Amino acid sequence: MSLVGKRVRLERIIDRRTKRTVIVPMDHGLSMGLLQGLENMEEIIDKVARGGANAVVLHKGIVRAGHRGYGRDIGLIVHLSGSTSLGPDPNCKVPVATVEEAIRLGADGVSVHINVGAENELQQLSHLGEVARKCELWGMPLFAMMYPRGPRVKSEHDPSAVAHAARVGAELGADIVKTVYTGDVDSFRRVVRGCPVPVVIAGGPKLETDTDVLRLARDAVEAGAIGVSIGRNVFQHPNPVGMVRALCRIVHENWSVEEAQEELKR
Repeated sequence: MSLVGKRVRLERIIDRRTKRTVIVPMDHGLSMGLLQGLENMEEIIDKVARGGANAVVLHKGIVRAGHRGYGRDIGLIVHLSGSTSLGPDPNCKVPVATVEEAIRLGADGVSVHINVGAENELQQLSHLGEVARKCELWGMPLFAMMYPRGPRVKSEHDPSAVAHAARVGAELGADIVKTVYTGDVDSFRRVVRGCPVPVVIAGGPKLETDTDVLRLARDAVEAGAIGVSIGRNVFQHPNPVGMVRALCRIVHENWSVEEAQEELKR
């Protein structure tokens, strides 16, 4: 029965018609403090929901503050790991919530952030494996944010390093893997092909132009990703509703960058 539950919950995160997804992570307050765009969580969650996003990623305290108590409903992924930029090593993620807590909060999925190559990589991998075990037990989808980051990683966008990180997530039981873009469609296509579970692309830092954001989404889809997980380039945008709507046009309807730009203008 846990497999039935997982399928039901996945359909709240991944569109059942297109088999793709637009996720907006808003877990940045723990790691980076108060960011522009996240001052009023109820308001920004409602805006991305109205734009048509499939799900948001939140820490448990924000969910308790009223995630589902207003506006349009949206899929909920509760984040289970964290660190802060003030700590000795921000790459060393640790557990901060459990699958059982996420269930009690009404989550449709849980996520963990794993930095492959970090100083505490062993502990992070152990946490991922344990969360995957609990997710199978409870029928909870697992969204694994897999990044190559640490002293021995020369570039977190190196295709071989990204492919390795993504594969680790699949090997240890993730249902969806999120990872960074390698810089071009061909190399990212190899990352996707080497990962036996669906992949979404990370939005990363704030990009210079709307075109850059939309092109990133278009490239992800072309490379075989099932969608995007974009935070700052959505919630820090002057028009978050329009940006999400434009991203959804690309991801779910295969629109071009130019067509999506026109949608954003409207």
